[in-house]
This record gives sequence, C-alpha cells and structure tokens, in this order.
Amino acid sequence: MVLPAVPTPAGAYVPAVRDGDLVWTAGQIPLVGGRLVETGVVGAGISTGRAAELARMCALNALAAAAEAAGGLDAIIRIVKVVGFVASGPGFVEQPLVVNGASELLGAVFGDAGRHARSAVGVAGLPLGAPVEIELVARVAS
Repeated sequence: MVLPAVPTPAGAYVPAVRDGDLVWTAGQIPLVGGRLVETGVVGAGISTGRAAELARMCALNALAAAAEAAGGLDAIIRIVKVVGFVASGPGFVEQPLVVNGASELLGAVFGDAGRHARSAVGVAGLPLGAPVEIELVARVAS
C-alpha cells in the first residue's frame, strides 16, 4: 500500500497537528490526485458499499496527513479514535457500515494497534458535496 500525497487544505487549517504523542487530523474527504472522486448523498444515489470504498479513500488521506505530522508512517503506533461523517439521505441508518471502510483499512494496516474508538455520524451535507469525511487521532512514538 502506498500513501497518497497529503491533500491541500481547502481552507484556513492544516491537514494534521501533532501535540505530544498524539496526531489529530483534519477531516479528509475522498480526494485522489487533488480531485474529489464522487459527490452525492449515501442512501439517495450512493450505495452503502460504494460509500464504504470512499471512506477507505478518506482514511488513506487521513493516514497520509498523520504520517506527515508524525515523521513517517512507522512513527504511528496506534489509532486511537476515528470519526466518520456520512452525508445521509432521509431514513438512511447504515452510517456504521460506511465507516467500516475506514476502520477495516486501519485494522489491515496496523493489526490490533489499528483497533480504535469510533463515531459514525449522519449529516445533511459535507464540504464540496463529498459523501463521506473521515478524521482520526493517532498515537505516535515519542
């Protein structure tokens, strides 16, 4: 697996901040090569399965940002928390299944150290019309 380039922020913020032994990422949307892969609402045009794939892309972007702030991917020793936001159509309740795309990727990369606390939140809309946004907190080596 190769980490993508860290996406350029779309506003007045940085992709990730290290504070002591923690790195906090900004929310990451499914950008590839600086372009949003897909727009729309999950449960109203975008399937749960496709949204989980997009969440995986978001998690890769978040890992890239965290690794840059930590001094490399090898410096990350644990994923502590993941927050997933899902642009959800009326009545859509499968946000946890969408965010599993991110959680499963982190588990594949870090094994037991990739197991984390998590929130999966349905929202009316996300930046640029993205269907999914993922942020994470990672513990890094001192």
